[in-house]
Amino acid sequence: MTFSRSCQLLCLLLCCSSTWGLLSLGNETPLHPSESISEGKVTSIKLDKNTPIRRHFTIPDFSSPYSVTVTPCDVPIQWKLSVRKLTPWILPRRFKPSIFQENWKNPDVTEELFSYQGNAVESFESFSSSKDVYTFELLSIERDTEVTVLLLTGDTLKVFPEVPSDPRVEVIGVGMNSVTLSWKPSPTLLHSYQQSIHYCLLVNRWHNFKSLCAAEVAMKKRKKKGSPKKTVWWPGSIATHGLQHPALMSAAPIHDNSTSVWQLCTGTENVYTVSDLTPDTQYYFDIFVVNRLYNTSVAYTGTFSRTLQEPQPVVMQLRDSEIRQVNLQGRKAQRQYSFRPRNCQQRVLFTFQTCSEGQVFVKISNKGQTLASQVINGFGQILLQGKSSYLLQLDPIETLVMSLKMQATTKYHKRDFPQLPKSLKIKAFSKLRTCNSVTLAWLATHERSKYCVYKKKLPENQQLRAKLRDNDRCIGPDSRKKSEKVLCKYFQELNPLRAVTTATIGELQPGTSYLFDVYLIGHWGIPLKYDSKVVKSKKEC
Repeated sequence: MTFSRSCQLLCLLLCCSSTWGLLSLGNETPLHPSESISEGKVTSIKLDKNTPIRRHFTIPDFSSPYSVTVTPCDVPIQWKLSVRKLTPWILPRRFKPSIFQENWKNPDVTEELFSYQGNAVESFESFSSSKDVYTFELLSIERDTEVTVLLLTGDTLKVFPEVPSDPRVEVIGVGMNSVTLSWKPSPTLLHSYQQSIHYCLLVNRWHNFKSLCAAEVAMKKRKKKGSPKKTVWWPGSIATHGLQHPALMSAAPIHDNSTSVWQLCTGTENVYTVSDLTPDTQYYFDIFVVNRLYNTSVAYTGTFSRTLQEPQPVVMQLRDSEIRQVNLQGRKAQRQYSFRPRNCQQRVLFTFQTCSEGQVFVKISNKGQTLASQVINGFGQILLQGKSSYLLQLDPIETLVMSLKMQATTKYHKRDFPQLPKSLKIKAFSKLRTCNSVTLAWLATHERSKYCVYKKKLPENQQLRAKLRDNDRCIGPDSRKKSEKVLCKYFQELNPLRAVTTATIGELQPGTSYLFDVYLIGHWGIPLKYDSKVVKSKKEC
């Protein structure tokens, strides 16, 4: 009896000690209840800094091919794959360890298959054995991050598209607002036509990405921090047959974290021009060949390029008291002028007079600092002091063609431009119109100035054309024929409410249209033209 009880006690101790060894890993990280990896599905795993994560899987079929692909989504990680050969154990019924706990501590049946450290996409392929348990160990030592794991078995191993032997993306053209890219076709598309295989383009201003997973994580982080206005994310499709996908037409940032980048890709062309870029800006370009059926992708070797600068306008020098006429053509017809007074303490008077309909935005700066700005519509003046140099910038506003006169002078007390009246319109009195005469009226100034009236006979079919052609306020009477001159008179009225002058022009032909112009000539001889007026004399009186 004593020997029998001793044997029973020994067996019980062996069973308890074996079971305790199964549930403890000694000096290793304790084995918590771990999740398994699903086959044929991309599994996303979050990693906390310096906290190892384990995942397990088994392959039921003997000698079946399998592959494991790990994609780091941010920082470099460490991961390894090991296999544990299971040995049957006889345990009491009350102990029911899982297949992942069974014989875990036995070093004789554990084999490390693969290990890697870095942030590149890595895969491992091999053949399985019966009743083997495969274990992933993943660790991030820099910061919290994410990874994706894909397990494939059997005939579904070839779900990752291939990149060519030369996977570089080349820049074949650069402009101010566009960059043209080219890359060698994917062998997956060359060998067989698959509708699920497409290229995807990603453009950003920070750096290249080795995976779409890394790009999505970066977008989430920038959205959480608040993406700056100048940030441009451009995930979109490369269109077939040279047609642009709507996603590429918009430079708006993508903020929907629930949308995967590659779901927008539908093209198979390997040459593409990215447009609507900002001049003089560096962009990073990444091309991914994507299998939308399995949500797998492989990255080409990305590239970067800087768009060209906008041509800088020529800065022309202005002389003191010089009157310069400037012609502006086009919405981007910017002009720049510089002026240097002899003494930086001198006051400088800038005078602007538009010659035609339209507005001009004037900005005066010094060493990048704006000193004054004004929208000129007719006449404007700016008085400044205390700078050794001034930079003038002229930009037309919603006008394709226009011109103006301007002057920069330190003799601000000596005015070369006449003072403008409140309106440059000419009025014709219909009640005073006869068969051979018309009466005109216009606003004058409180200064004593000279006013000259000119007339031109117009054919019936050229009335509007002649009015538009001659409606240039900067054209002086010197450009007119002497026969067109009607009269010149001096006028001055200190009361602005009564500063109106009139003139009656006779010797007209009945039923005939005439173009009338009035020129205001100031004290220093610079003329100012009123708006042209077409008047038709009465046909019968």
